[in-house]
Amino acid sequence: MAEESPAQLGGLLTGLVPGSRIAGYLLEKLVGVGGAAAVYRARDERLGRVVALKLLAGDDLVRQRFTREARAVAAVDHPHIIPIYEAGEAGGVLFIAMRFVAGDDLRVIVGREGGLRPGRAAAFISPVASALDAAHAAGLVHRDVKPANMLVDVGPGRPEHVYLSDFGLARGVLSSGGGLTMAGQFLGTPDYAAPEQIGGQPLDGRVDQYALACVAYTLLSGSVPFKRDEAMAVLYAHLFAPPPRLTAVRPDLPDAVDQVLARALAKAPQDRYDSCGDFADALREALGVPPYDPSGPRRSTGQAYVITPAPPVTSRAAATAPLTIPPDSAATQLPDGPMAVSPAASSVLPPPPAETETWTAVVAADRAYYDSVQAESDQEIAFPAQVPERRFPLSGTEVRIGRRSVSRRIEPEIDLTGPPADPGVSRLHAVLIAGANRSWSVIDPGSPNGILVNGRDVPPGKSVALRDGDRIHLGAWTVITITRDQPGQVRSS
Repeated sequence: MAEESPAQLGGLLTGLVPGSRIAGYLLEKLVGVGGAAAVYRARDERLGRVVALKLLAGDDLVRQRFTREARAVAAVDHPHIIPIYEAGEAGGVLFIAMRFVAGDDLRVIVGREGGLRPGRAAAFISPVASALDAAHAAGLVHRDVKPANMLVDVGPGRPEHVYLSDFGLARGVLSSGGGLTMAGQFLGTPDYAAPEQIGGQPLDGRVDQYALACVAYTLLSGSVPFKRDEAMAVLYAHLFAPPPRLTAVRPDLPDAVDQVLARALAKAPQDRYDSCGDFADALREALGVPPYDPSGPRRSTGQAYVITPAPPVTSRAAATAPLTIPPDSAATQLPDGPMAVSPAASSVLPPPPAETETWTAVVAADRAYYDSVQAESDQEIAFPAQVPERRFPLSGTEVRIGRRSVSRRIEPEIDLTGPPADPGVSRLHAVLIAGANRSWSVIDPGSPNGILVNGRDVPPGKSVALRDGDRIHLGAWTVITITRDQPGQVRSS
């Protein structure tokens, strides 16, 4: 990789360059840097073979994760999981020697070629599904299934061979779940994270099935299923937004593909397929691709294993705590506590909405709310002389509330940029989510000042169902009243 060096990792890896030797391996070329690790193409001087040598140097927590990865991969013998040759420590540097794969990963392939042909995509998904089921049968959950962790080996006169790699986040599904993850810390990749993983829920192999379905969508479309401007918005889409229809961007594919993906991407794990292999088989059938050759190891029968989640963390203080003015350049961060998955989140494709009623968000200023905020704040913010009432009809699957930013490509549907601009409103302050039976709910995506619904604080990540007349307060003075009008109803202003 150009301009990548283990020097950025610091510590004992800083001085490693091609030509260095570690535990009998001659480093030839740096091929990847990520997290706290560097991966080199290296030569085993004892056996004369080329290997991929993963190197880490860190504290006890890093050592535990590194050891866990080595043991996790060694515990599963499968033709589509990268085999490990050796693992150990030399001179304070941890190393894992594994098979070197000369080709690209699927992230690179999709970035170069775009959406793949159905047969080729299925040829990648089915072997990885089989590998995951083998890992689940051995008591392991990968937890970071994504295109970048699927390596494609190529060679003259033989078909592409995909390997599942990077078990660094894998966890024994019978373990206590504690010790290696602090409360509120999210491990995984937002674009491929299942709702229960985001929310700190108990995990089993179905979390990997959800991620694999996201990968299938990416391979066939050339894009991630929930494309958003901010990582936090991606996580909330996984929690609450219905699965996108693949046929909307690939109209050449059968409609049955949408139904298969909708089931594998169900918000509730029990609504998904019994195993990754079952999902892959259903996808092949929907795509019109011949059945997968089952010559590899038998798949898991779908036995569920449970990880005990980290203990919950109390939510932040109410939104009437001292007001802060959110900086535009602040990085998106996860809330301190686990985010709850709404039990009402639908796992099936929503039907076209019937024009039976209209929901509207009415934006105005609330002097009484402003006074309560100022009483708790050490910042003097003037109440605006005039705030014209604005009405926003609600439609689609989600409506974002915040302040527009051209440079950061944030375009909320309810734009509170002003004038007058409420200084307590974040770029992405709240999200309205469409639910079943044309209902709406609101969530707070971890905004600095929070939101209130009918005077009560909404914890970050929790979905609150809305009714006609409910009032959402946010910022220094903004109130949003939710109205629901029946056909023919005339509402006085």
